[in-house]
Amino acid sequence: MPESGCPIPHDETSAGERRDPAPRPFVLSLAGVSVTLLPERALFWPRERTLIIADTHLGKAASFRAAAIAAPENSITDLGRLTGALVRTGATRLAILGDFLHARAGRTPTVLAAIAAWRAAHPDLEVLLVRGNHDVRAGDPPPEWGITCLNAPVALGPFALCHDPDTATPGYVLAGHLHPAVVLTGPGRQRERLPCFLVGPRRAILPAFGSFTGHTTVYPGAGDRAYLIAGEVIEMQRPGEPSTLARP
Repeated sequence: MPESGCPIPHDETSAGERRDPAPRPFVLSLAGVSVTLLPERALFWPRERTLIIADTHLGKAASFRAAAIAAPENSITDLGRLTGALVRTGATRLAILGDFLHARAGRTPTVLAAIAAWRAAHPDLEVLLVRGNHDVRAGDPPPEWGITCLNAPVALGPFALCHDPDTATPGYVLAGHLHPAVVLTGPGRQRERLPCFLVGPRRAILPAFGSFTGHTTVYPGAGDRAYLIAGEVIEMQRPGEPSTLARP
């Protein structure tokens, strides 16, 4: 259930039709402020109406195809998911924690047209890009997209917006870069790898927003908590704690 101030988009399902429940976010406090972890792989700061994402890697599939490696296009689907998160939260600002575009080879006419159309559909949205390592190689977005590009760290309230989570800076670090995921195992050699938010005492690492990205398996240390994305956001339990995923 969304936190107050996170409106649900208008549902045009006709009367009598089955309605699937909205995916559930997770509300917690970071650096003394309330934020919401969204299953869309985004963090929302309601007080500032700011949606924060990391590692979109738009155009990655196109760059693979440019290297003669078959890959389905995912940028349009990812932009649609981003639009859904913006509508659901009512965000007026979007902050991207690096790796917006994947590579220069991925800046194809199709990819650029899709992003330009998405930007034109959100003309009043303030967009900030904190440059990451892929942005250095891919280049900044075209100026007509109206995206403010900055080097890390970027101060935003109590937060320091970065791409690399190891950036030494005052403030509570919000970062990406690692594409964190955890591996769950179960009886019968069951094994599932799920993207996650990795939240610690001084920094939080966001999952990769892009659907065509790899993952780094992380192991939460002392003081860390992992919040898994599995249709909804679920807090991972520590060994010895009762599991919310347990079955009889």
